[in-house]
Amino acid sequence: MNHFPLLISLALAMSAMPAVAQSRSDVDTAVLPELKVIVTAVKDGYRPAADTAQMLSSTPGYSVAAGGGVSGLPVVNGFADDRLKIRIDGMELTSACANHMNAPLSYIDPQQVQRIRLIAGVTPVSAGGDSIGGTIEVQSNAPVFAQPGAALHTQGSFAVSGRSVNNSVSTSVNASAASDVLSIGYSGAYARAHSYEDGHGNTVLASMVESINQAIVLSAKGKGQQLTLRAGVQHIPYQGFPNQYMDMTDNHGQFANLAYRGEFGWGVLDARAYWQQTDHEMGFFTPERTGTMPMLTHGRNTGYALQASLPTGTGELRLGQEWHGFRLDDYWPAVPGSMMMGPRSYLNINDGKRERTVLFAELDTRHAARWSSVLGLRAESVRMDTGKVQSYGTNMMNMADSMAAAAFNARERRQRDTNIDASAQATYTPDTASSYEFALARKVRSPNLYERYSWGRGSMAMTMTNWFGDGNGYVGNIDLKPETAYTAAFTADWHGGGEEGWFVRVNPYYSKVDNYIDVDVLSSFHPYMQMGANGNLLRFANHDAKLYGANLAWQLPLASSARWGRFMATGNAAYTRGKRSDGGDLYRMMPFNALLAVEHKLGAWSSRIETKIVARKDRVDARRLERETGGYALVNLRTSVALGKTASLTAGVSNLFNRAYADPLGGVYLSGLKANGGALQALPAEGRSIDMGLQLQF
Repeated sequence: MNHFPLLISLALAMSAMPAVAQSRSDVDTAVLPELKVIVTAVKDGYRPAADTAQMLSSTPGYSVAAGGGVSGLPVVNGFADDRLKIRIDGMELTSACANHMNAPLSYIDPQQVQRIRLIAGVTPVSAGGDSIGGTIEVQSNAPVFAQPGAALHTQGSFAVSGRSVNNSVSTSVNASAASDVLSIGYSGAYARAHSYEDGHGNTVLASMVESINQAIVLSAKGKGQQLTLRAGVQHIPYQGFPNQYMDMTDNHGQFANLAYRGEFGWGVLDARAYWQQTDHEMGFFTPERTGTMPMLTHGRNTGYALQASLPTGTGELRLGQEWHGFRLDDYWPAVPGSMMMGPRSYLNINDGKRERTVLFAELDTRHAARWSSVLGLRAESVRMDTGKVQSYGTNMMNMADSMAAAAFNARERRQRDTNIDASAQATYTPDTASSYEFALARKVRSPNLYERYSWGRGSMAMTMTNWFGDGNGYVGNIDLKPETAYTAAFTADWHGGGEEGWFVRVNPYYSKVDNYIDVDVLSSFHPYMQMGANGNLLRFANHDAKLYGANLAWQLPLASSARWGRFMATGNAAYTRGKRSDGGDLYRMMPFNALLAVEHKLGAWSSRIETKIVARKDRVDARRLERETGGYALVNLRTSVALGKTASLTAGVSNLFNRAYADPLGGVYLSGLKANGGALQALPAEGRSIDMGLQLQF
């Protein structure tokens, strides 16, 4: 494919585009699964991307399960999606979709992110509960204030980027004005991409996306106190999902988030209250998917959080109380004239409720010059309920769903779980060149609304509940128990030479999970009635499991001179296994993978060549008919240059040799099933892409 005419067209289009987001990586990424995280600052915004989940992709043990263009699902040490606590400016957001198309990280564009932090495995109880795999905390652009007594301070930025593999264009604009006590800011981001091409040059059907995000921030401060109001809207007019049966045909979100921080003689008080709602629609908008089947959801998140931080003389005591409520209505309007999808609306989740009330205490102590510890205890009460449901009709075509609805309505649906989390971490620092962290945790997660309350038993209805991209169908289980993970982790960190020096970090971990929410096989079917394709109908069920592995990261200076600049070797490697106690591998376990890179910096220039190596995935989940994928190696080139103090230019090539491969966590290629002669195959990944970006500051 000749990319240069495309780039010329892109350059001409940039001048006419509204402002948008270049995916940037000038954020802090906190990695390694301990309470005391390691923070690494990355400044060079190498790869344009519209999906915030991709911003941590160079972190060992972290992967992204393929979804839509802005809706990838994060995976940390084998734990994915709802098993991770995700907070955006302190808000806890829940996906309002049976396919998790509007995952929490999809509600903020990468260019609106100022800091993103990952704490894997053993997380402090103050960083969230109702999760067993870790926490991802995202902070948007903070309010900016003028210096005390200074005149009005104004600043802003504009960014534009593009990728050839999907003809994508992203733009963003940020602007703020402030005195020393009042601040107002605006950020807007736009991203649009066509369906991408794989390494063979074939278009991967239904992988296009368009996304618009806008937010304002108002803040006032004085005498050790600050009050900040954030509000924003999102609109995704369309987003294709090649590994799902449906596409996103509309998604509207709004939020308001009020935060207070006060510093007093006795300590610090943090308080927050927030509201967020989503109106979501699924259907078909691509030629390879035909017919009409509207599916609508309305979700609403509300919550508050209070935390007091009290000095103890040898550290700090943190006390907190939180509440989070989620409401969900998921219904499928009747299709006029259809014998199968009518005459009534199908009520999938009717007035679903999930409420969490939380208390926690956490003690951070410095015992001596070499030892410190963090101990925490968290108690959560989780209440869940839903109303009565109904199938499309009671005729023969809907008999399975009609009978299932009657049985579901006859059940007691109200559930209450009492969950206790505990964490303990000790850090030993014998000298300035090494540190060792030991961590233990008990973490508990209750089922989500779909895991407990999806009820349809017809194959069509069951395939509409699936956030795994595996082509199977799922039904809920009211009797599910919360899953409880017991995790042990250790991190050794050897280093020298400061931030630009060398380090080696190794992190083994082990998690035993009681009542892991997995599946039982009920029966089989043929997706889209293609006899050459096979799928399973599955019921969520509790099974004990174990996950274990190790992460490795390193950095080594190679050479440095005033004439030739500085050369640095960096890299990481990760290995993860997940198995059920009664036999068989867990789903979406990333095979061994490594990232090897050499970085070069000379004055305003920064460049990087990297190789991503992924082993063959031959340990797969047989119950979900998970596809094996071949091993591969990708080469990526990046470079950036600062053009004075107000501009920077980035360029690069992803998948330099146009390698054709399948992502081990990509699921199956449902949108291309008929085009591929009825054979269900692993989802092809992106081919070669020429990436460019420009950022201006004023």
